[in-house]
Amino acid sequence: MPQANYGFRVLEHEQIPLNDGTLLSARVWLPDETFNTPVPAILEYLPYRKRGGTEERDEITHPHFAQHGYACVRVDIRGNGESDGLMHDEYTVEELSDGKEVIAWIAAQEWCDGKVGMIGISWGGFNGLQVSALRPPALKAIITICSTDNRYLNDIHFMGGCLANDNLTWSAQMMNYSSRPPDPQLLGDDWRKIWRHRLETMPLLAANWLQHQRHSAFWKRGSVCEEYSAIEVPVLAVGGWYDTYTSAVPRILRGLKKGQAKALMGPWEHRYPHIAQVGPAIDFMSECVSWWDKWLKGKDNGVDGLANYRVFLMENVRPNPKVGMREGFWVCEDSLPSANSSVLKMHLAEGALLREPANQKQEPIDISSPQDIGQATGNFCPGMRIDDELPGDQKEDDAKSVVFDSEVLTEDLAILGAPEFEFEFTCSAPQGMLMARLCEVAPDGASARVALNPLNLTHFASHETPQELEAGKVYRASIRLSDAGHIFKTGNRIRLALSTSYWPMLWPSPVAATVSLLPQSAVLSLPHYAFEKAQRTEFAPPPHYKFDAHEALRKPSDERKVSVLDDGTVAQVFADDLGHLRHKTSGLETDSRVTHSHFIKPDDPLSARTEAAWEFETRRGDWHVSTRSKSVMTCDAKNFYLSAELETFENGESVVQRSWQETFPRDLM
Repeated sequence: MPQANYGFRVLEHEQIPLNDGTLLSARVWLPDETFNTPVPAILEYLPYRKRGGTEERDEITHPHFAQHGYACVRVDIRGNGESDGLMHDEYTVEELSDGKEVIAWIAAQEWCDGKVGMIGISWGGFNGLQVSALRPPALKAIITICSTDNRYLNDIHFMGGCLANDNLTWSAQMMNYSSRPPDPQLLGDDWRKIWRHRLETMPLLAANWLQHQRHSAFWKRGSVCEEYSAIEVPVLAVGGWYDTYTSAVPRILRGLKKGQAKALMGPWEHRYPHIAQVGPAIDFMSECVSWWDKWLKGKDNGVDGLANYRVFLMENVRPNPKVGMREGFWVCEDSLPSANSSVLKMHLAEGALLREPANQKQEPIDISSPQDIGQATGNFCPGMRIDDELPGDQKEDDAKSVVFDSEVLTEDLAILGAPEFEFEFTCSAPQGMLMARLCEVAPDGASARVALNPLNLTHFASHETPQELEAGKVYRASIRLSDAGHIFKTGNRIRLALSTSYWPMLWPSPVAATVSLLPQSAVLSLPHYAFEKAQRTEFAPPPHYKFDAHEALRKPSDERKVSVLDDGTVAQVFADDLGHLRHKTSGLETDSRVTHSHFIKPDDPLSARTEAAWEFETRRGDWHVSTRSKSVMTCDAKNFYLSAELETFENGESVVQRSWQETFPRDLM
């Protein structure tokens, strides 16, 4: 384990000048004066506000690196926090160009030796990959956590060509973040002018995204899978089995040059592995320091000799929506697919998964699900809420699906990789979807979700050029489910569950179509893994972190309610009180609440409605600013309807009020 040698000091507000005159705001951690020579630097580049946002995490991560002889620079993307300008969208050409300029600025500082690394989770993991593809000369290595290489197939907007409800809720969350004011303590009197300009000109991000409903140049820009060879620096790609970006980690490992990337996959949700609430967490900070020591300081510490893929195999999994410890163990692999892997093909018959094809002729199997199936799905991206957000017991959703079960397993069966379901089908309507879930079913009927993925059936041949379906015509398609590292235990069954809707994760098709499956041609291919042959490894647990950057004046809490209204509408409401917090150093107080509400009638896909409402307050002394926003999405058979409202106040007086009303034609969606 690398040992800390230094104290550190903090520069609270450094302004980075860009070529167009914009000033980006940075917080900088430096080794203390006892280390008086230039050092390598580590950049984290986010829109999530370094003050009034990510301080709790930052004050664990960046001081640790500084104590190991690195300068750490946490920069707010333009249009956020104390940075000038306006953020027009995610991962714009402007954002990435700014990132290159930031790296050049860092490399030129007297405290930097000219070598820079990038680290980030989610947005910061995305733009770390994307900036590295631009090849800034000073950038020498990156660590990307819970990110993706493909912005259409594996992001928060679309899934298998289906529209994710988080396309709206994520837009609402970014409106809440970007509409918060800069801190006058850092910007002085300029804060109000910057804030008002931001409020008056900020876009509705969901409107950007709904204009592009198929895989197009809009999504390919910034998707590094389009040209992996553009990335030339070493990459450590990190993910967790409960994250939504699981499959990107092995794709990145396969896509980059041999020996260029290392991958680490744990049991975690969408959080850094040293502070994950789904355990076991690991001493990830030591992993990072070893990575930086190798690629930024040139130490011969064995990092390049580590297994290319270190992965946690889950076992004894019971459905549990709560965070906490999970059982399993770590294995090492140097290639994907592993030399310890083979393909196990399972065939479909009425209600059954068979090791051999059924002998007798089989009739088509009709699948037509109620629109409210999916109540046990958990959060689209676990780690974004407080708790109670992981997949729960799937048995009720299974009861609304068409399921195919294996025989009771007489020995453990492991998979490592992405299951694939190939099938032929007909559809009763021009549009439809099919959700495939792989589950492990215990003798008592408890069903634990292992992997999933949907397919918008109009995308059966291409996500770029979807086509309407002809009634009665037979089509062939495949669904590549999310990657999994999982051991199905002796005495349990493997289940494939198929449904034609999955709410509230996915927006429904405009017609409640019946999909008819031709079982004789349907095959489920499992990436069978001989884990007994694999080399095992272990990780040290993280140190006990003291989360004390804030004083909690009201502790965070969460609530989930499901009810049936008088007209039969199923209402699902997630309410998160993010707490009233006071930062101990800056004195800045933040108070935030969010409610996500989803409504649908089981027999009517056009009744779908999603609402996201945010309330935020920030204050210090007699200064008090608040924002309220609400975003709503509905539909009919031809269009999506998007509306949003934003209200902002300073000391109770109205500042800027905005509203949006947008209509988007459904593009076979």
